[in-house]
Amino acid sequence: MLYTLLCYNKEDVVWSWSKAEDEAVMSRLNVVHEKLVQEGKLGPALRLLPTTTATTLRAPDMVIDGPFAETKEQLLGFYVIDVPDLEAALDVARQLSAANPTSVYEIRPIALYVPESRPNASKDRVKAY
Repeated sequence: MLYTLLCYNKEDVVWSWSKAEDEAVMSRLNVVHEKLVQEGKLGPALRLLPTTTATTLRAPDMVIDGPFAETKEQLLGFYVIDVPDLEAALDVARQLSAANPTSVYEIRPIALYVPESRPNASKDRVKAY
């Protein structure tokens, strides 16, 4: 069975780390990543960029800067799309919103980590962002 682990932290703290502090945290995480890779348990891991880079589509034509879902709404899933820019991402979100009009889509750029040494890793070329 597949699970998604959503990592929560205080954004203002994380994004205030110096490069050395961030690298130290990532180094500790990489120890866990490598263990999970060796066990064949780790798929792609995503690091969301700051909420200041987020855009929310609340209705077909209501685009808001920032991650402004209502507190009564819960994160139910996510899509990873490969498009050239925010406008193209909004176009995809509009298509999804038309198919599911009660949903809200937060659009945020991501940084991608793909452990290529997983035993069951895809042999397809992976685009690094």
